[in-house]
Amino acid sequence: MRWIYISPHLDDAILSCGGLIWEQTHAGTQVEIWTVCTGDPLDGPLSPFAEVLHAEWGTGADTPARRRQEDMAACRTVGARYRHLSIPDCIYRSGQDGAWLYDPNTLMGEIHPADRPLVETLRAFLAAILKPEDILVCPLTVGGHADHRLTRAAVEALERPLRYYADIPYLLKDASAMETLTSGMPAEVQPVSETGLRAWQEGIAAYASQIGILFEDLEKMQAMIQSYAQHPSINSGQRLIGWQGSAGIRLWQST
Repeated sequence: MRWIYISPHLDDAILSCGGLIWEQTHAGTQVEIWTVCTGDPLDGPLSPFAEVLHAEWGTGADTPARRRQEDMAACRTVGARYRHLSIPDCIYRSGQDGAWLYDPNTLMGEIHPADRPLVETLRAFLAAILKPEDILVCPLTVGGHADHRLTRAAVEALERPLRYYADIPYLLKDASAMETLTSGMPAEVQPVSETGLRAWQEGIAAYASQIGILFEDLEKMQAMIQSYAQHPSINSGQRLIGWQGSAGIRLWQST
């Protein structure tokens, strides 16, 4: 039996579940992280949005390759195997007319109509390589990122039992959608030890290009992850929504 974490980008699964993944692999469970949006952009100029992000990340022209290398290092840290799928990140995708599909105003929103066929493409690919006994874990889509929505839609189209993880760091910044996203789904806290917490933080640190844009610096990342793991109570803006109690990582189950 394998635990398969479906990660939209080259960091999401370990950002959200790195401590749990470490605990699982060190208990002898086979864990694999399958990342959806790792493909190289098509030849030609990048979108202005992609150019801005590359500059902020400090990654240059070989950004996808550098990020894949970061992911390999992070997966080694938590003991997971990795699989990199070929869909490019949404910042690289364009329509048949050549127009870019996403910009800063549409990134955290619905899947672009031109991207809808990718849902079936991804579903069919996953269906062909998954085993019946595999346990699938996919993002809840906290934050509403288009690639996270694409990932969840394709995984749910498999019509098999699922577990869900809350998307970090989006959850830490705005948990207002959690009640809607998890409505009717039972949840269970998976404990994370101090050693697992350190491995989680080290795994995230391997994504060096992303630390600044996601957390500002390593110290703030470590503090935020430690606070979430040890005191996982998130304020929805109106009331605390069920994180009180055991520390660790919470997974939800489809019903």
